[in-house]
Amino acid sequence: MKTAAINAVVVGGLSLILSGVSLGHSVDLSQTQEITITSVALSKDKSELKNLIAEGYDIAGIDYDKGTVDVMTATKDEGVALGFFGFKVKEQKTIDTRLAPDSSYKTPDEIQSFVQNIAAAYPGLVRVESIGKTHENRDIWAVKITDNPEIRERDEPTIFFNSMHHAREVMGPEVAIDTIEYLLANYGSDAEVTRWLNETEVWVIPMLNPDGNNKVWTSNNMWRKNTRQGYGVDINRNYPYAWNTCNGSSGSTSADDYRGPSAGSEPEAQAMMNLVARIQPVFSISYHSYSELVIYPYGCDGQRTETKSVVESIGKDLAALVKKDTGTAGYRPGTAWELLYSVDGGDIDWMYNVHHVIPYVIEINASAQGFQPAYRWRSTTVEKMRPGWKMLFSRLSGSGVRGVVRDSSGRTQPQTMLRVDTMGSGVVEPINWKIKEDGTFHVVLNPGTYKLKFELAGKSVERDVTVGAERIDLDIEM
Repeated sequence: MKTAAINAVVVGGLSLILSGVSLGHSVDLSQTQEITITSVALSKDKSELKNLIAEGYDIAGIDYDKGTVDVMTATKDEGVALGFFGFKVKEQKTIDTRLAPDSSYKTPDEIQSFVQNIAAAYPGLVRVESIGKTHENRDIWAVKITDNPEIRERDEPTIFFNSMHHAREVMGPEVAIDTIEYLLANYGSDAEVTRWLNETEVWVIPMLNPDGNNKVWTSNNMWRKNTRQGYGVDINRNYPYAWNTCNGSSGSTSADDYRGPSAGSEPEAQAMMNLVARIQPVFSISYHSYSELVIYPYGCDGQRTETKSVVESIGKDLAALVKKDTGTAGYRPGTAWELLYSVDGGDIDWMYNVHHVIPYVIEINASAQGFQPAYRWRSTTVEKMRPGWKMLFSRLSGSGVRGVVRDSSGRTQPQTMLRVDTMGSGVVEPINWKIKEDGTFHVVLNPGTYKLKFELAGKSVERDVTVGAERIDLDIEM
Protein backbone atom coordinates (compact mmCIF):
# COMPACT_ATOMS: atom_id res chain seq x y z
CA MET A 1 0.00 0.00 0.00
CA LYS A 2 1.24 3.49 -0.84
CA THR A 3 -0.14 6.52 0.97
CA ALA A 4 -0.97 9.64 -0.99
CA ALA A 5 1.67 12.33 -0.52
CA ILE A 6 -0.69 15.15 -1.50
CA ASN A 7 -3.06 16.39 1.18
CA ALA A 8 -5.01 18.98 -0.78
CA VAL A 9 -5.49 19.91 -4.42
CA VAL A 10 -7.23 23.06 -5.66
CA VAL A 11 -9.72 22.39 -8.46
CA GLY A 12 -11.68 25.33 -9.86
CA GLY A 13 -11.14 27.33 -6.69
CA LEU A 14 -12.24 24.46 -4.44
CA SER A 15 -9.88 22.62 -2.19
CA LEU A 16 -10.16 18.82 -2.46
CA ILE A 17 -8.86 17.35 0.77
CA LEU A 18 -7.04 14.06 0.25
CA SER A 19 -5.77 13.50 3.78
CA GLY A 20 -6.23 9.88 4.73
CA VAL A 21 -6.82 8.83 1.14
CA SER A 22 -4.55 5.92 0.32
CA LEU A 23 -3.30 5.16 -3.14
CA GLY A 24 -3.82 1.49 -3.65
CA HIS A 25 -5.62 -0.96 -1.42
CA SER A 26 -8.29 -3.58 -1.74
CA VAL A 27 -11.76 -2.86 -0.40
CA ASP A 28 -12.76 -4.69 2.77
CA LEU A 29 -16.40 -5.29 1.89
CA SER A 30 -17.20 -6.48 5.39
CA GLN A 31 -16.44 -2.99 6.66
CA THR A 32 -18.27 -0.70 4.22
CA GLN A 33 -21.89 0.05 3.35
CA GLU A 34 -21.02 1.77 0.08
CA ILE A 35 -18.45 1.21 -2.61
CA THR A 36 -17.51 3.31 -5.60
CA ILE A 37 -16.65 1.97 -9.04
CA THR A 38 -14.45 4.37 -10.95
CA SER A 39 -13.84 3.92 -14.69
CA VAL A 40 -10.26 4.77 -15.66
CA ALA A 41 -9.11 5.24 -19.26
CA LEU A 42 -6.79 2.58 -20.68
CA SER A 43 -4.03 3.20 -23.19
CA LYS A 44 -3.20 0.61 -25.83
CA ASP A 45 -0.47 -1.00 -23.74
CA LYS A 46 -2.84 -1.27 -20.74
CA SER A 47 -0.13 0.21 -18.52
CA GLU A 48 -2.79 1.78 -16.31
CA LEU A 49 -4.25 -1.64 -15.54
CA LYS A 50 -0.83 -2.99 -14.62
CA ASN A 51 -0.13 0.01 -12.40
CA LEU A 52 -3.48 -0.21 -10.63
CA ILE A 53 -2.93 -3.87 -9.88
CA ALA A 54 0.61 -3.15 -8.67
CA GLU A 55 -0.82 -0.55 -6.29
CA GLY A 56 -3.24 -3.12 -4.87
CA TYR A 57 -6.53 -1.86 -6.29
CA ASP A 58 -9.51 -4.17 -6.75
CA ILE A 59 -10.35 -4.46 -10.45
CA ALA A 60 -14.07 -4.98 -10.99
CA GLY A 61 -13.93 -5.42 -14.77
CA ILE A 62 -12.71 -4.07 -18.07
CA ASP A 63 -14.43 -2.65 -21.15
CA TYR A 64 -12.26 -2.97 -24.24
CA ASP A 65 -14.83 -1.24 -26.45
CA LYS A 66 -14.87 1.85 -24.23
CA GLY A 67 -11.19 1.58 -23.40
CA THR A 68 -11.73 1.65 -19.64
CA VAL A 69 -11.01 -0.41 -16.54
CA ASP A 70 -13.33 -0.33 -13.53
CA VAL A 71 -11.66 0.20 -10.16
CA MET A 72 -13.45 -0.56 -6.90
CA THR A 73 -12.79 1.77 -3.97
CA ALA A 74 -14.32 2.17 -0.53
CA THR A 75 -15.15 5.85 -1.04
CA LYS A 76 -15.79 8.24 -3.90
CA ASP A 77 -12.89 10.40 -2.77
CA GLU A 78 -10.49 7.51 -3.29
CA GLY A 79 -11.80 7.19 -6.83
CA VAL A 80 -11.42 10.93 -7.41
CA ALA A 81 -7.89 10.75 -6.04
CA LEU A 82 -6.89 8.47 -8.90
CA GLY A 83 -7.03 11.49 -11.18
CA PHE A 84 -4.35 13.23 -9.17
CA PHE A 85 -1.97 10.31 -9.44
CA GLY A 86 -1.77 10.06 -13.20
CA PHE A 87 -4.96 8.14 -14.04
CA LYS A 88 -7.65 9.58 -16.31
CA VAL A 89 -10.98 9.19 -14.52
CA LYS A 90 -13.89 8.82 -16.96
CA GLU A 91 -16.93 8.23 -14.72
CA GLN A 92 -17.99 7.03 -11.30
CA LYS A 93 -20.93 5.25 -9.73
CA THR A 94 -21.63 4.56 -6.09
CA ILE A 95 -23.32 1.36 -4.95
CA ASP A 96 -25.21 0.96 -1.71
CA THR A 97 -24.15 -2.54 -0.71
CA ARG A 98 -27.16 -2.93 1.61
CA LEU A 99 -29.62 -3.12 -1.32
CA ALA A 100 -30.49 -6.61 -2.54
CA PRO A 101 -30.27 -7.45 -6.27
CA ASP A 102 -33.30 -7.52 -8.53
CA SER A 103 -35.67 -9.95 -6.81
CA SER A 104 -36.15 -11.99 -9.98
CA TYR A 105 -32.64 -13.45 -9.66
CA LYS A 106 -32.30 -16.76 -7.81
CA THR A 107 -31.50 -17.14 -4.12
CA PRO A 108 -29.86 -20.36 -2.85
CA ASP A 109 -33.26 -21.66 -1.71
CA GLU A 110 -34.72 -20.95 -5.14
CA ILE A 111 -31.84 -22.79 -6.82
CA GLN A 112 -32.55 -25.80 -4.62
CA SER A 113 -36.23 -25.68 -5.53
CA PHE A 114 -35.37 -25.36 -9.20
CA VAL A 115 -33.12 -28.42 -9.34
CA GLN A 116 -35.58 -30.53 -7.35
CA ASN A 117 -38.49 -29.48 -9.54
CA ILE A 118 -36.58 -30.15 -12.76
CA ALA A 119 -35.66 -33.64 -11.53
CA ALA A 120 -39.31 -34.36 -10.76
CA ALA A 121 -40.45 -33.03 -14.15
CA TYR A 122 -37.90 -35.01 -16.21
CA PRO A 123 -37.14 -38.24 -14.30
CA GLY A 124 -35.95 -40.02 -17.45
CA LEU A 125 -33.43 -37.32 -18.31
CA VAL A 126 -32.29 -35.75 -15.03
CA ARG A 127 -30.53 -36.81 -11.87
CA VAL A 128 -29.82 -34.29 -9.12
CA GLU A 129 -27.32 -34.71 -6.33
CA SER A 130 -25.69 -32.72 -3.56
CA ILE A 131 -21.95 -32.85 -4.23
CA GLY A 132 -20.94 -31.27 -0.93
CA LYS A 133 -21.78 -29.00 1.97
CA THR A 134 -20.64 -25.42 2.54
CA HIS A 135 -19.28 -23.85 5.72
CA GLU A 136 -22.88 -22.91 6.61
CA ASN A 137 -24.09 -26.44 5.82
CA ARG A 138 -25.85 -25.60 2.56
CA ASP A 139 -25.97 -28.18 -0.22
CA ILE A 140 -24.03 -27.60 -3.42
CA TRP A 141 -26.29 -28.98 -6.14
CA ALA A 142 -25.27 -30.60 -9.40
CA VAL A 143 -27.60 -31.64 -12.22
CA LYS A 144 -26.88 -34.52 -14.61
CA ILE A 145 -28.73 -34.50 -17.94
CA THR A 146 -28.62 -37.40 -20.39
CA ASP A 147 -30.87 -40.13 -21.81
CA ASN A 148 -29.81 -42.60 -19.07
CA PRO A 149 -29.09 -40.39 -16.05
CA GLU A 150 -28.85 -43.19 -13.49
CA ILE A 151 -25.92 -44.96 -15.13
CA ARG A 152 -22.44 -43.98 -16.36
CA GLU A 153 -22.16 -44.76 -20.07
CA ARG A 154 -18.46 -45.15 -20.74
CA ASP A 155 -18.73 -44.55 -24.47
CA GLU A 156 -20.29 -41.11 -23.97
CA PRO A 157 -18.17 -37.97 -23.44
CA THR A 158 -19.07 -35.47 -20.73
CA ILE A 159 -19.50 -31.71 -20.92
CA PHE A 160 -19.58 -29.58 -17.77
CA PHE A 161 -20.99 -26.14 -16.90
CA ASN A 162 -20.69 -24.27 -13.62
CA SER A 163 -21.53 -20.84 -12.34
CA MET A 164 -21.24 -18.56 -9.33
CA HIS A 165 -17.79 -19.08 -7.96
CA HIS A 166 -18.27 -15.42 -7.03
CA ALA A 167 -21.37 -14.63 -5.01
CA ARG A 168 -22.30 -11.24 -6.49
CA GLU A 169 -22.30 -12.45 -10.13
CA VAL A 170 -26.01 -13.18 -10.32
CA MET A 171 -26.33 -13.66 -14.08
CA GLY A 172 -24.20 -16.81 -14.11
CA PRO A 173 -26.84 -19.08 -12.56
CA GLU A 174 -29.37 -17.77 -15.08
CA VAL A 175 -27.18 -18.99 -17.95
CA ALA A 176 -26.80 -22.37 -16.25
CA ILE A 177 -30.56 -22.61 -15.70
CA ASP A 178 -31.24 -21.65 -19.30
CA THR A 179 -28.86 -24.35 -20.52
CA ILE A 180 -30.68 -26.96 -18.44
CA GLU A 181 -34.13 -25.79 -19.51
CA TYR A 182 -33.21 -25.47 -23.19
CA LEU A 183 -31.79 -28.99 -23.41
CA LEU A 184 -34.74 -30.59 -21.60
CA ALA A 185 -37.44 -28.61 -23.38
CA ASN A 186 -36.03 -29.47 -26.82
CA TYR A 187 -35.19 -33.13 -26.26
CA GLY A 188 -37.32 -35.29 -28.55
CA SER A 189 -38.38 -32.41 -30.80
CA ASP A 190 -35.03 -30.92 -31.84
CA ALA A 191 -32.88 -33.52 -33.61
CA GLU A 192 -29.61 -31.88 -32.63
CA VAL A 193 -30.46 -31.58 -28.92
CA THR A 194 -31.84 -35.12 -28.92
CA ARG A 195 -28.59 -36.46 -30.38
CA TRP A 196 -26.53 -34.50 -27.84
CA LEU A 197 -28.37 -35.97 -24.87
CA ASN A 198 -28.39 -39.46 -26.38
CA GLU A 199 -24.64 -39.35 -26.97
CA THR A 200 -23.35 -37.07 -24.19
CA GLU A 201 -23.51 -36.72 -20.42
CA VAL A 202 -24.09 -33.16 -19.28
CA TRP A 203 -23.34 -31.91 -15.76
CA VAL A 204 -24.28 -28.47 -14.44
CA ILE A 205 -23.56 -26.74 -11.12
CA PRO A 206 -25.93 -23.74 -11.15
CA MET A 207 -24.57 -22.16 -7.93
CA LEU A 208 -21.23 -23.21 -6.49
CA ASN A 209 -21.21 -20.54 -3.77
CA PRO A 210 -24.61 -20.53 -2.00
CA ASP A 211 -23.23 -19.17 1.30
CA GLY A 212 -21.73 -16.13 -0.38
CA ASN A 213 -24.85 -15.61 -2.45
CA ASN A 214 -27.01 -15.70 0.66
CA LYS A 215 -24.85 -12.87 2.01
CA VAL A 216 -25.47 -10.93 -1.23
CA TRP A 217 -29.21 -11.12 -0.55
CA THR A 218 -29.14 -10.51 3.19
CA SER A 219 -26.39 -7.99 3.91
CA ASN A 220 -23.93 -7.09 1.12
CA ASN A 221 -24.75 -7.14 -2.58
CA MET A 222 -21.08 -6.81 -3.58
CA TRP A 223 -19.85 -9.82 -1.61
CA ARG A 224 -17.61 -12.02 -3.79
CA LYS A 225 -16.16 -14.80 -1.61
CA ASN A 226 -17.59 -17.65 0.44
CA THR A 227 -18.17 -16.97 4.14
CA ARG A 228 -15.36 -18.80 5.95
CA GLN A 229 -15.05 -17.33 9.46
CA GLY A 230 -16.78 -14.14 8.33
CA TYR A 231 -13.99 -12.89 6.07
CA GLY A 232 -14.46 -15.45 3.28
CA VAL A 233 -12.21 -17.05 0.67
CA ASP A 234 -12.20 -16.46 -3.08
CA ILE A 235 -13.06 -19.98 -4.24
CA ASN A 236 -11.53 -19.29 -7.65
CA ARG A 237 -8.11 -18.64 -6.12
CA ASN A 238 -8.24 -21.77 -3.94
CA TYR A 239 -7.62 -24.63 -6.40
CA PRO A 240 -4.33 -26.47 -5.84
CA TYR A 241 -2.65 -26.07 -9.23
CA ALA A 242 -0.35 -23.00 -9.18
CA TRP A 243 -1.87 -21.88 -5.87
CA ASN A 244 -0.02 -18.79 -4.57
CA THR A 245 2.66 -18.91 -7.26
CA CYS A 246 2.52 -15.75 -9.40
CA ASN A 247 1.00 -12.88 -7.38
CA GLY A 248 -2.36 -13.82 -8.83
CA SER A 249 -4.17 -13.80 -5.49
CA SER A 250 -3.90 -12.27 -2.03
CA GLY A 251 -2.85 -13.63 1.34
CA SER A 252 -4.90 -10.97 3.16
CA THR A 253 -8.20 -12.17 4.59
CA SER A 254 -9.79 -8.77 3.87
CA ALA A 255 -8.94 -8.92 0.14
CA ASP A 256 -11.57 -9.88 -2.41
CA ASP A 257 -9.13 -12.37 -3.95
CA TYR A 258 -7.98 -13.97 -0.68
CA ARG A 259 -6.68 -17.40 -1.66
CA GLY A 260 -7.48 -19.19 1.60
CA PRO A 261 -5.28 -20.73 4.30
CA SER A 262 -4.11 -23.59 2.08
CA ALA A 263 -4.59 -24.98 -1.41
CA GLY A 264 -7.96 -26.66 -1.81
CA SER A 265 -9.05 -25.72 1.71
CA GLU A 266 -12.60 -24.71 0.81
CA PRO A 267 -15.54 -27.12 0.69
CA GLU A 268 -16.82 -25.57 -2.53
CA ALA A 269 -13.49 -26.12 -4.31
CA GLN A 270 -13.35 -29.66 -2.91
CA ALA A 271 -16.86 -30.39 -4.18
CA MET A 272 -15.94 -29.14 -7.64
CA MET A 273 -12.69 -31.12 -7.74
CA ASN A 274 -14.32 -34.33 -6.59
CA LEU A 275 -17.04 -34.02 -9.21
CA VAL A 276 -14.61 -33.26 -12.03
CA ALA A 277 -12.40 -36.19 -11.01
CA ARG A 278 -15.46 -38.45 -11.14
CA ILE A 279 -17.11 -37.28 -14.35
CA GLN A 280 -13.92 -36.46 -16.32
CA PRO A 281 -15.40 -33.89 -18.74
CA VAL A 282 -13.92 -33.13 -22.13
CA PHE A 283 -15.02 -29.48 -22.05
CA SER A 284 -15.99 -27.07 -19.27
CA ILE A 285 -17.41 -23.55 -19.14
CA SER A 286 -17.27 -21.55 -15.93
CA TYR A 287 -19.58 -18.51 -16.03
CA HIS A 288 -18.48 -15.25 -14.39
CA SER A 289 -19.16 -11.56 -14.87
CA TYR A 290 -18.36 -9.07 -16.20
CA SER A 291 -16.20 -7.87 -19.17
CA GLU A 292 -17.35 -9.80 -22.30
CA LEU A 293 -14.34 -12.12 -22.40
CA VAL A 294 -13.58 -15.76 -23.09
CA ILE A 295 -10.59 -16.84 -20.98
CA TYR A 296 -8.56 -20.01 -21.39
CA PRO A 297 -5.66 -21.37 -19.28
CA TYR A 298 -3.07 -20.69 -18.02
CA GLY A 299 -3.53 -17.75 -15.63
CA CYS A 300 0.07 -16.91 -14.69
CA ASP A 301 1.94 -14.35 -16.79
CA GLY A 302 3.58 -15.84 -19.87
CA GLN A 303 2.28 -19.39 -19.42
CA ARG A 304 0.34 -21.28 -22.07
CA THR A 305 -1.11 -24.77 -22.25
CA GLU A 306 0.81 -27.63 -23.85
CA THR A 307 -2.05 -28.03 -26.34
CA LYS A 308 -2.51 -24.33 -26.98
CA SER A 309 -3.09 -24.84 -30.72
CA VAL A 310 -6.31 -26.68 -29.79
CA VAL A 311 -7.31 -24.94 -26.56
CA GLU A 312 -6.84 -21.43 -27.89
CA SER A 313 -8.33 -22.01 -31.35
CA ILE A 314 -11.52 -23.45 -29.83
CA GLY A 315 -11.61 -20.57 -27.35
CA LYS A 316 -11.37 -18.06 -30.19
CA ASP A 317 -14.13 -19.84 -32.13
CA LEU A 318 -16.32 -19.82 -29.03
CA ALA A 319 -15.69 -16.12 -28.42
CA ALA A 320 -16.56 -15.24 -32.01
CA LEU A 321 -19.99 -16.85 -31.61
CA VAL A 322 -21.02 -14.96 -28.47
CA LYS A 323 -22.58 -11.57 -29.12
CA LYS A 324 -21.90 -8.59 -26.91
CA ASP A 325 -24.62 -6.66 -25.11
CA THR A 326 -24.60 -4.23 -28.04
CA GLY A 327 -25.52 -7.09 -30.39
CA THR A 328 -22.19 -7.15 -32.20
CA ALA A 329 -19.98 -10.26 -32.25
CA GLY A 330 -17.98 -11.33 -30.42
CA TYR A 331 -16.31 -11.57 -27.05
CA ARG A 332 -12.55 -11.02 -26.69
CA PRO A 333 -10.52 -14.26 -26.21
CA GLY A 334 -7.24 -14.78 -24.38
CA THR A 335 -5.55 -15.90 -21.21
CA ALA A 336 -6.26 -14.06 -17.96
CA TRP A 337 -2.78 -12.53 -17.95
CA GLU A 338 -3.25 -11.22 -21.49
CA LEU A 339 -6.72 -9.78 -20.97
CA LEU A 340 -6.76 -8.79 -17.30
CA TYR A 341 -4.10 -9.84 -14.80
CA SER A 342 -2.33 -12.92 -13.52
CA VAL A 343 -4.53 -15.46 -11.74
CA ASP A 344 -3.26 -18.34 -9.63
CA GLY A 345 -5.36 -21.07 -8.05
CA GLY A 346 -8.11 -20.81 -10.67
CA ASP A 347 -10.44 -23.66 -11.60
CA ILE A 348 -9.66 -23.78 -15.32
CA ASP A 349 -5.91 -24.11 -14.71
CA TRP A 350 -6.49 -26.95 -12.26
CA MET A 351 -8.92 -28.75 -14.58
CA TYR A 352 -6.57 -28.58 -17.55
CA ASN A 353 -3.40 -29.50 -15.68
CA VAL A 354 -4.79 -32.33 -13.56
CA HIS A 355 -7.46 -33.85 -15.80
CA HIS A 356 -6.76 -32.45 -19.29
CA VAL A 357 -10.22 -30.89 -19.45
CA ILE A 358 -10.40 -28.13 -22.06
CA PRO A 359 -11.92 -25.35 -19.92
CA TYR A 360 -13.04 -21.79 -20.43
CA VAL A 361 -14.21 -18.88 -18.31
CA ILE A 362 -16.83 -16.66 -19.92
CA GLU A 363 -17.14 -13.19 -18.40
CA ILE A 364 -20.75 -12.29 -19.14
CA ASN A 365 -22.07 -8.79 -19.90
CA ALA A 366 -20.40 -5.42 -20.38
CA SER A 367 -19.42 -2.81 -17.81
CA ALA A 368 -22.69 -0.92 -18.34
CA GLN A 369 -24.52 -3.91 -16.84
CA GLY A 370 -21.85 -4.82 -14.29
CA PHE A 371 -22.25 -7.57 -11.73
CA GLN A 372 -26.01 -7.23 -11.31
CA PRO A 373 -27.88 -6.05 -14.41
CA ALA A 374 -31.58 -5.33 -14.26
CA TYR A 375 -33.35 -8.66 -14.74
CA ARG A 376 -34.71 -7.50 -18.09
CA TRP A 377 -31.22 -8.28 -19.43
CA ARG A 378 -31.69 -11.93 -18.55
CA SER A 379 -33.40 -13.20 -21.71
CA THR A 380 -31.06 -11.49 -24.16
CA THR A 381 -27.98 -12.53 -22.19
CA VAL A 382 -28.82 -16.22 -21.97
CA GLU A 383 -29.78 -16.28 -25.65
CA LYS A 384 -26.42 -14.74 -26.56
CA MET A 385 -24.62 -17.49 -24.61
CA ARG A 386 -26.31 -20.38 -26.43
CA PRO A 387 -24.23 -20.40 -29.65
CA GLY A 388 -21.05 -20.74 -27.57
CA TRP A 389 -22.05 -23.74 -25.49
CA LYS A 390 -23.78 -25.35 -28.46
CA MET A 391 -20.52 -25.20 -30.39
CA LEU A 392 -18.79 -27.24 -27.69
CA PHE A 393 -21.44 -29.95 -27.98
CA SER A 394 -20.79 -30.14 -31.70
CA ARG A 395 -17.03 -30.15 -31.14
CA LEU A 396 -17.30 -33.35 -29.07
CA SER A 397 -17.85 -35.28 -32.28
CA GLY A 398 -15.31 -33.21 -34.21
CA SER A 399 -11.60 -33.78 -34.90
CA GLY A 400 -9.93 -35.88 -32.26
CA VAL A 401 -9.65 -39.43 -30.93
CA ARG A 402 -11.82 -41.11 -28.31
CA GLY A 403 -11.59 -44.65 -27.00
CA VAL A 404 -11.13 -47.07 -24.14
CA VAL A 405 -8.11 -49.04 -22.97
CA ARG A 406 -8.70 -52.62 -21.77
CA ASP A 407 -6.69 -55.73 -21.03
CA SER A 408 -7.31 -59.08 -22.72
CA SER A 409 -10.01 -59.88 -20.14
CA GLY A 410 -11.92 -56.70 -20.97
CA ARG A 411 -11.02 -54.85 -17.79
CA THR A 412 -10.33 -51.14 -18.25
CA GLN A 413 -6.79 -49.92 -17.65
CA PRO A 414 -6.85 -46.37 -16.28
CA GLN A 415 -3.14 -46.49 -15.35
CA THR A 416 -2.14 -46.50 -19.01
CA MET A 417 -0.22 -43.44 -20.20
CA LEU A 418 -0.86 -41.98 -23.65
CA ARG A 419 1.61 -39.96 -25.66
CA VAL A 420 0.38 -38.09 -28.72
CA ASP A 421 2.98 -37.08 -31.32
CA THR A 422 2.43 -35.15 -34.51
CA MET A 423 3.87 -37.38 -37.22
CA GLY A 424 7.06 -36.13 -38.77
CA SER A 425 7.64 -33.17 -36.46
CA GLY A 426 8.04 -34.60 -32.96
CA VAL A 427 5.61 -32.03 -31.58
CA VAL A 428 3.86 -33.55 -28.60
CA GLU A 429 0.28 -32.68 -27.64
CA PRO A 430 1.03 -33.22 -24.78
CA ILE A 431 3.51 -35.64 -23.19
CA ASN A 432 1.71 -38.30 -21.15
CA TRP A 433 -1.93 -37.53 -21.77
CA LYS A 434 -3.90 -38.96 -18.86
CA ILE A 435 -6.28 -41.86 -19.36
CA LYS A 436 -9.45 -41.18 -17.40
CA GLU A 437 -10.46 -43.08 -14.28
CA ASP A 438 -12.93 -45.23 -16.23
CA GLY A 439 -10.26 -46.26 -18.75
CA THR A 440 -11.44 -43.93 -21.51
CA PHE A 441 -9.61 -41.13 -23.27
CA HIS A 442 -10.80 -38.24 -25.42
CA VAL A 443 -8.05 -36.26 -27.09
CA VAL A 444 -9.29 -33.18 -28.95
CA LEU A 445 -6.96 -32.48 -31.87
CA ASN A 446 -6.68 -30.34 -34.94
CA PRO A 447 -6.91 -32.25 -38.24
CA GLY A 448 -3.62 -34.00 -39.04
CA THR A 449 -1.67 -37.24 -38.76
CA TYR A 450 -0.66 -38.43 -35.30
CA LYS A 451 1.10 -41.32 -33.59
CA LEU A 452 -0.58 -42.53 -30.41
CA LYS A 453 1.59 -44.54 -28.03
CA PHE A 454 -0.08 -46.35 -25.11
CA GLU A 455 2.22 -47.57 -22.34
CA LEU A 456 1.50 -49.78 -19.32
CA ALA A 457 3.85 -51.91 -17.19
CA GLY A 458 6.56 -52.06 -19.84
CA LYS A 459 4.17 -52.86 -22.67
CA SER A 460 3.35 -50.41 -25.44
CA VAL A 461 0.80 -50.25 -28.24
CA GLU A 462 1.06 -47.74 -31.08
CA ARG A 463 -1.56 -46.49 -33.49
CA ASP A 464 -1.08 -44.10 -36.41
CA VAL A 465 -4.22 -42.07 -37.05
CA THR A 466 -5.22 -39.43 -39.57
CA VAL A 467 -7.67 -37.07 -37.94
CA GLY A 468 -10.14 -35.24 -40.15
CA ALA A 469 -13.31 -33.32 -39.37
CA GLU A 470 -14.91 -36.25 -37.54
CA ARG A 471 -13.79 -37.94 -34.33
CA ILE A 472 -12.07 -41.34 -34.51
CA ASP A 473 -13.15 -43.99 -31.97
CA LEU A 474 -10.66 -46.67 -30.89
CA ASP A 475 -10.57 -49.78 -28.68
CA ILE A 476 -7.07 -50.44 -27.35
CA GLU A 477 -6.05 -53.78 -25.82
CA MET A 478 -2.95 -53.72 -23.65
